[in-house]
Amino acid sequence: MDLKSGYPFWAIRNGLMHAFPRLEQDLDCEIAVIGGGISGALIADELAAHGHEVAVLEQRDIAWGSTAASTALLQYEIDTHLIELSQRFGERNAALAYRACAAAVERLGEVAAELRDVDFRRQRSLYYASRSSHLPLLREEAALRARHGLALRWLEADELAADYGLRAPGAMLSECAAAVDPYRMTSRLLARLRRRGGQVYDRTCVEHLQAKSRGVELRTADGMRVRAGHVVVAAGYAGQRWIDQPLARNRSSYAFVTDPLHEDELQALRATMVWESARPYLYLRSTGDGRLVVGGCDDAIDLPARRDRRVQSRANRLVRQVQQRFERLHLQPAFAWAGTFAETADGLPWFGAHAQYGPRVLFAMAYGGNGITYSMIGAGLLRARIERRAHPLARLFSFERSPR
Repeated sequence: MDLKSGYPFWAIRNGLMHAFPRLEQDLDCEIAVIGGGISGALIADELAAHGHEVAVLEQRDIAWGSTAASTALLQYEIDTHLIELSQRFGERNAALAYRACAAAVERLGEVAAELRDVDFRRQRSLYYASRSSHLPLLREEAALRARHGLALRWLEADELAADYGLRAPGAMLSECAAAVDPYRMTSRLLARLRRRGGQVYDRTCVEHLQAKSRGVELRTADGMRVRAGHVVVAAGYAGQRWIDQPLARNRSSYAFVTDPLHEDELQALRATMVWESARPYLYLRSTGDGRLVVGGCDDAIDLPARRDRRVQSRANRLVRQVQQRFERLHLQPAFAWAGTFAETADGLPWFGAHAQYGPRVLFAMAYGGNGITYSMIGAGLLRARIERRAHPLARLFSFERSPR
């Protein structure tokens, strides 16, 4: 699956961090994880840390799929408002999902601290109203979040102009957010997994999957056989190929990164990610070396050839959109790229077993704008499933969920 276009910054910045072997013989393991991106790495790390024998199989080089194109905003805020989720699934379930995302941001910080040097930084999240007509909904959203213990404060237009140089009618400012280098974090997680006795294979494409009553058998493109007690399919957007039903809508999303900016130009943006209420939304976040990552301009349909052609023109459009909101910012893209982006109808991920395969094949489909946050939740949820324990989000994030 063609997942990205242009020059994703993380791979250019880091290069090939670790060399992993191709699988060249049959393998028996307790749990096989298909996918060596950030989702697979977080899940494999969680399982191995709790005593499970894990083997990771990645068809490309490690972290070279959609992880390399991720802009890695770590947020508790789901693309679907808490108000809308409450209407769909009940206020209790919706608030549980939001609070779980907040806890996941904290947990990602703990994992990053163990790894070190993955450019993990705490951030604020500024969510502004794109239009004055959006203000009533955002004020109602802010009140509902506050009622469920999600700390934030409201900023009026004059405060936004003074503090951020932002032209917008109002915004919610939350303290719970972060940013990370997803390529670096994935590589470090999987290198640590190998040091601790886990197995990691890249350039190993799984072509066939057969679930049996007492295990799962995989076949690779090179003819190797893998027998596992459980399989976790954490193949990102390519994971949809394994299930015979539509699960999410693929889009193309575009981004660019600047050269390092002076602190006088970044100001509050150094510690604050910014996004908006319009859909698709414009967003900005900084890196540890003072660059700005800007993203948005999503296409409604993901067509790789068209995406390839549009990288530079969409980067230029993003520059203009930033300029309209932040008059003092004069940005020049250093590297621009695009990638496949998928979202579910309700903004929630899919984690767990699917009726097509039975209980030994588990899926991790962390789709949406906060996919890495979802993956952190999914790591614990899938471990609970394998260990036959209950998890509070198992139903809401399952393939069986249904609106009330």
